[in-house]
Amino acid sequence: MGQKVNPHGFRLGVIYDWESKWFAEKKEYRDLLGKDRDLRRFITDGLPDASISRIEIDRNANLITVTIHTSRPGVVIGRQGTRVEELRTDLEKLTGGRIRVNIQEIRTPELDALLVARSVAEQLTRRVAFRRAVKQAVQRTMQRGAQGIRISVSGRLGGAEMSRSETETQGRVPRHTLRADIDYGLAEAHTTFGRIGVKAWIYKGDLMPEDVEAQQPLVDLFEDEDVPVSEDEAVAVTEPDSGQVTISVEQQEAVARANADTDGEGDA
Repeated sequence: MGQKVNPHGFRLGVIYDWESKWFAEKKEYRDLLGKDRDLRRFITDGLPDASISRIEIDRNANLITVTIHTSRPGVVIGRQGTRVEELRTDLEKLTGGRIRVNIQEIRTPELDALLVARSVAEQLTRRVAFRRAVKQAVQRTMQRGAQGIRISVSGRLGGAEMSRSETETQGRVPRHTLRADIDYGLAEAHTTFGRIGVKAWIYKGDLMPEDVEAQQPLVDLFEDEDVPVSEDEAVAVTEPDSGQVTISVEQQEAVARANADTDGEGDA
């Protein structure tokens, strides 16, 4: 139908986690969201040659932890760590709080969709033939062990007057399967005859780890029981770590009836 959704946002809470981890009330949410955007933009603009894939932000009470995922950690760290210290100082001035910077190395940049899209875009900027750039990127990614890749380029390809789209696909890319680990990246090539957009999808296999299954919500035992819970009948909730939940008196009676029926069937 033409509607498109970001593959990463489509799987948030299922197999992927959020890149910004913090909680704020309604009034503070907009300000913190803007600060995260400015912080990411400051890092990417300040380190254009570092091949940064993504930036994770974790906010605590008095500390902001920034994790930079890059395929060139030496460029971010600098000689004897001077560049990363300058970055941390600048980020503290920008945010007005304490900053801790972590560097995470991407060992196989050929399997990172954003880095692959940027690589193709840089080649298009250098006037490399788009078909050659796309096919080489597809071959390198498949040789690294990917199960499928799809690259789409759109714009005035080859300097043509009318823009068009070209797509190269190899393997399988199940974009509607929630458990499929699909990385997505978007980049733009700024050429003399206009911008050319590059999109990349990389399928790395199905993702069903035990920690993802453990994070799934528990089954509601009273989903068939349409029993309203009032404030007078509710039992006080203890600390969240204790694992106890609020259960009404009527719901407790429903559990007792279910247990009695089960015992009766066992005796029979």
